[in-house]
Amino acid sequence: MNSDFAAARLHLERATHYLRGNDQTSMKACEALDILIEAIVTAQHTKPKGQVIEFPRTVQLR
Repeated sequence: MNSDFAAARLHLERATHYLRGNDQTSMKACEALDILIEAIVTAQHTKPKGQVIEFPRTVQLR
């Protein structure tokens, strides 16, 4: 099953929008959500590494 990073990001951004308070708890929660959003954006745009196949090397004789 693949993750839906776009949907997760949308929900976290909405949560940040709802935490508009000036209290310390709201500000810390927004900071934590920002870190999660950055992690999701990174995961969303990171391409999986391809498998490297090494070809046999030939020896040239002179």
